[in-house]
Amino acid sequence: MTTKAAFAPEEWKLVLEGPPAAGMMVVTAARGGSFRETIAMSKAYAEARAQHGESELLDEIAAAKPEIDHARYHSAEELRENALAHVRDAAALLESKATPEELGGYRAFVLTLANKVAAAHREGGQSVSPAEAEAIQEITAALGITGS
Repeated sequence: MTTKAAFAPEEWKLVLEGPPAAGMMVVTAARGGSFRETIAMSKAYAEARAQHGESELLDEIAAAKPEIDHARYHSAEELRENALAHVRDAAALLESKATPEELGGYRAFVLTLANKVAAAHREGGQSVSPAEAEAIQEITAALGITGS
């Protein structure tokens, strides 16, 4: 079992930044609904905490307060680029330090969070807008998931 102790502080920060960065990327992918979508992100963390015990690593990630520095990004494009880098770097780090099951759990958590955010607000009569669907595809690729 991999725990927070297996990571240097800057590595752990990177692992923690991946899920909320992915969520914010989806929030900013389409106009409107940002309040509902932000609430959906919080609910995804609460649901992950409720599944406590399946993975010690995910338990520690879900227990942390999701944080993202909104002031750091000057545009939605800059946020997107940085979010994808965070997700890609976190997945690569976990691939080197965590078990395959823990990496799979992290990937599933990030994608579940992104999908919940996307579905939180109907846009143009669709539950997930084309821009949100594209963001989720980019997140999937950044996580290193192929064949979907």
